[in-house]
Amino acid sequence: MIKKDINIRYLIANEQDKRWGLTVSTVGYQHIEPFSEYPPKNHPEGYLFSTCRGRVLDEYVLLYIAHGNGTFTSSLKEDIKIKAGTMVLLLPGEWHNYKPDDDTGWDEYWIGFKGRHINERIINDFFDVQKNVFSVGHSLEIVKLYTMAIDVATEQHFGYQQILSGIASLLSGFTYSLDKNSTDDRKETIRQINKAKMIMFENSHTDITPEDIAGEICMSYSWFRHLFKKYTGLSPHQYIQELRIRKSQELLLLTTLTCQEIAYKVGYDNPLSFSIIFKKKVGLSPNKYRDLHVKK
Repeated sequence: MIKKDINIRYLIANEQDKRWGLTVSTVGYQHIEPFSEYPPKNHPEGYLFSTCRGRVLDEYVLLYIAHGNGTFTSSLKEDIKIKAGTMVLLLPGEWHNYKPDDDTGWDEYWIGFKGRHINERIINDFFDVQKNVFSVGHSLEIVKLYTMAIDVATEQHFGYQQILSGIASLLSGFTYSLDKNSTDDRKETIRQINKAKMIMFENSHTDITPEDIAGEICMSYSWFRHLFKKYTGLSPHQYIQELRIRKSQELLLLTTLTCQEIAYKVGYDNPLSFSIIFKKKVGLSPNKYRDLHVKK
């Protein structure tokens, strides 16, 4: 693990790299001793900032505080206390400022990147632009990813931008997932959603309804539907349909059952409805799907 050394890499991306969808421009680590100057005076002009004035960047930066405490503020948020295990997402064009507390200092890792892939994640609300600070906890996996990124940036072998792009995507994925799962309330909600998914899996071939499942997990149907779609991207009804279609695909490929028999077996009481739904989901009728994928 990196200790005390300041590791900063300012990286060049060519036009081909940019077509990859995400490029990394900076990655590094700093150990800041208590009561020491911050930031150290060794940043190039584009990144140097004064904690009296703050700064604005033209890229995204994921800043991870591995040790110590401090304060973050931006044009959207004022003086948020941050601690070890916090990830901060710096947004392009947004004024921000941050610094460690004098009595703790801190260890910080960062990676800066831009490109259409991160833009699409923001546009599609995977990250709330009103929320810069994420509680991801102490994570050896996150530290290892930053350390790997620094190593890759140091060596700069052919294709290093593509590797760094993958690391930046993994870090954003960890941030999204760990923050979503960080509170006790969310853990209980996820437990209930997972229980509902198991009930659906075990009973998708029956006439069980989403309302029945909500009752099984002691939740009102409207709230259950809201939470289920929030965490899975599908309504309970859509999720059951997906389970039935996947099971029917398996039966079409692995058995000699007729389409009518499969329809009844996966939970449809009307074979015609099954065929219509199957074609809508898969793009082929059940018979054509079987003909295309099963070797004669």
